[in-house]
Amino acid sequence: MNDARPIILKLGGSAITDKAEEAKPRTDIINRLAEEIKRADLDNLIVVHGGGSFGHPTAAKYGIKDGYKEDPTQKFGFAETHHMMTVLNGLVMDALIWHEVPAVSIAPSNCFVTENCKVKFFDETVMKNMAKLIFTPVLYGDVVFDEKLGFTVLSGDQLVAYLALKYKAQKIVIGTDTDGLFDCDPKTNPEAKPFKKLTLKELKDLQPKLGKAQGTDVTGGMAGKIAELIPAVEASVHVTITGATKGLSIYRALTDQSVLGTEIEKA
Repeated sequence: MNDARPIILKLGGSAITDKAEEAKPRTDIINRLAEEIKRADLDNLIVVHGGGSFGHPTAAKYGIKDGYKEDPTQKFGFAETHHMMTVLNGLVMDALIWHEVPAVSIAPSNCFVTENCKVKFFDETVMKNMAKLIFTPVLYGDVVFDEKLGFTVLSGDQLVAYLALKYKAQKIVIGTDTDGLFDCDPKTNPEAKPFKKLTLKELKDLQPKLGKAQGTDVTGGMAGKIAELIPAVEASVHVTITGATKGLSIYRALTDQSVLGTEIEKA
């Protein structure tokens, strides 16, 4: 990457799509987030977005996460899942380009290979060239080829953690459809209490208590996200989880201002 250690922004699928309805984008939110990214004006930003109601239903239908079971329909499912993610990515890219962000999409299926669902190989040639010229890479949860399973799903959260460790990110900002982490699901329990700050130990203690995602999610919901984040926190990467559905939260988090959400640090 360039001289400054990167900031990695994850736009959660639950924030940029309506997970209750298949392939339904929240274009107003996507557009506002692009505006906030432009306003933050960062030359060391990497954007990753989730699949939401675009990638997850198709991946679940064909059992892509668990690998190739020699069922020919799965190959079509792999292709369709990737295509659905490119459609959502196209909407994100439309908004970023409209707001004059020099963003360029990178399809993980073209440069990542996993082994038993863990990244084994990453061709970073394009990423390095983009960093030299100060472009904003945009990656997303995708289907990828796997040396043991044939293929699998590489989630946006896995990408965030992998890139944070590889490039020694200074911080990760995660935009979800809730204002950070809570002791129970705030969507179903109005008494849910938010966590303003968490240490690594507290995060590990909290992880088993986190609920599953609403709607179809092949990557484990919030508990799955936290499992992927833990190695980055262990490497002293600061993490902010905030609501991407509320105006200026992402802008404020990217520019080191106080924000409604959860701050996670190693100690």
